[in-house]
Amino acid sequence: MMLKPLMTTLAVTTALTAPGIAAARQVTFSTTLNNYGGPPAFLAYYVTDANGAYVGTLWMAGARARYYEHLDGWYRASGGDMSQLNGITGASVGSGQTLTITLDLVDSVFDAGYVLHIDAAAENMRSVPNDVKVPLTAAGAGQGVKGKGYIARFTYSM
Repeated sequence: MMLKPLMTTLAVTTALTAPGIAAARQVTFSTTLNNYGGPPAFLAYYVTDANGAYVGTLWMAGARARYYEHLDGWYRASGGDMSQLNGITGASVGSGQTLTITLDLVDSVFDAGYVLHIDAAAENMRSVPNDVKVPLTAAGAGQGVKGKGYIARFTYSM
């Protein structure tokens, strides 16, 4: 599934898009889940700055907002602010499946200390905050990262 949400929502609430005419690039995130044999997983993709402060949410996989509080790291970092999720949500991801999303991110988030976090949870199963935690760097593009729980492999490309 290839999705391309607009970053307009983030422009208002985060530092991920610069004011005016900023240089941006398309970044594709590919997340493959382990075959864990349970219900589809909810995933929260969010960014923190070099000091660990929450910057914004990039994508939320899982249409039922009532389960978002189980994405512990995201919920704690964002304060559970559902208002910023309009237009950046999609379906949950099944066991063994791959979610691919493409976003436009400003160049200034790369090699500047920003960190991408992916939290994962599934109904009636455990939550895995920071299932993947990876610095956003140009050198990191194309490098596979193994998750700690639901996520078997994550990569991003520019």
